[in-house]
Amino acid sequence: MTLNLKLPRISWRDLASTLGPYVLITIVAFAIAVRFIRPAPPGRIVMAAGKHGTVFETHAERYRDILARQGVTLEIVASDGSLDNLRKLADEKSRVDVAFVQGGLAGAVKPDSVVSLGSVSYSPVSVFYRLPRPIERLSQLAGRTIAIGGEGTGTRAIAESFLAANGIGQGRKTRLLSLEGQDAAAALVGGKADAVFLTGDSTSAASMAALAHTRGVRLFDFVQAEAYVRRFNYLNRIELPAGSLDLGTNDPPKPITLVATTVELLARPDLHPAIADMLIEAAREVHGRANLLQSAGEFPAPLEHEYAVSDEAKRFYKSGKSFLYRVFPFWVASLIDRTVILLLPILVVVVPGLKLVPMLYTWRVRDRLYRRYGELIAIERAAFDARSPEERASLVRQLDEFEEGLVRLKLPAWLANELYILRSHIDFVRTQLARRPGEAVPAAAG
Repeated sequence: MTLNLKLPRISWRDLASTLGPYVLITIVAFAIAVRFIRPAPPGRIVMAAGKHGTVFETHAERYRDILARQGVTLEIVASDGSLDNLRKLADEKSRVDVAFVQGGLAGAVKPDSVVSLGSVSYSPVSVFYRLPRPIERLSQLAGRTIAIGGEGTGTRAIAESFLAANGIGQGRKTRLLSLEGQDAAAALVGGKADAVFLTGDSTSAASMAALAHTRGVRLFDFVQAEAYVRRFNYLNRIELPAGSLDLGTNDPPKPITLVATTVELLARPDLHPAIADMLIEAAREVHGRANLLQSAGEFPAPLEHEYAVSDEAKRFYKSGKSFLYRVFPFWVASLIDRTVILLLPILVVVVPGLKLVPMLYTWRVRDRLYRRYGELIAIERAAFDARSPEERASLVRQLDEFEEGLVRLKLPAWLANELYILRSHIDFVRTQLARRPGEAVPAAAG
């Protein structure tokens, strides 16, 4: 004869009641962790520089080489200058992630549309002029032809502000030309302009150096520099020492006072923190050395002028790169950084749950067995009061049904011992029901 043996079955209701909350808590824990997981750093970012040959473009090319060593591609996008850079950066439809922007343009966009990664250099407002005699005030350029830079440049925005503060505008014999860079320099040398405004976002350092050495061309000395700095809070007063352009000829023969904006490295607020760290590190390499206008280590710096310095930039300037990025290569550190966040719910929820859930499941099933003892006790008490054969027969049927329900109960194999102990107690009650009223209870065997 073949026996049809069935293994004890698991109570899915008990399992769901125990496992369900655990699964839900686990899902919530992972959802919270995923919320805090930063996306992987992009392999390509876009920087808005300036026109070809400008100081901004030269700096951007050095950034590109430095980031390439870390495996990140920096795409340089040409622009009309600082104002155009700022607008591109603030435009959500633009691809630009980061840009150089000189001071004096904050009103062009919403303040919270960009963040600063720090100030990276001074950008002198260089005014070159060709007149019979030196001048001491910009107001003396009234009635002259002045090249103020093209549309979209920071040079033009600053030039218009300076000239307006001196009562100079288009008309009244004053001509303002939309020329910049080499075109502006050529107009000055060729006599088509009497003065030009130049900054790093619209011309190259070589062009400004060539003008400084051109006979008959003078660099304007801002003797009113302190007044400009106080009136325009984005300006700094700097000094070009005597002989700094040419020691042999002592050019200039005396110190020249200049005013300069601060060039900031601006970014979108959602720029990846790891990329921000890389850019600031590149800024230290590009802008950290001493030159005619700054001391070694003066830049980059978390100086807040017109734009708020990002929290990530503040953290970097305070404590440097995070431990992972100091120890491991960039992409390895990024992977570890993101993986650690996912490990937290595993350590806090999943691992303890693997021990707790079986314990809770066992407790629930045992509790169901223990609750059956209440029913058994009720039958036993009724047996003491039952006198007639019919009452006792009814209790026997209840006991049989009770035992049949236990046999059908879904229990795991490791709890079979608990079930058989309960059934032995059922046999004890059945024995009581089988004796006649008043008959002594048989002594337990053994």
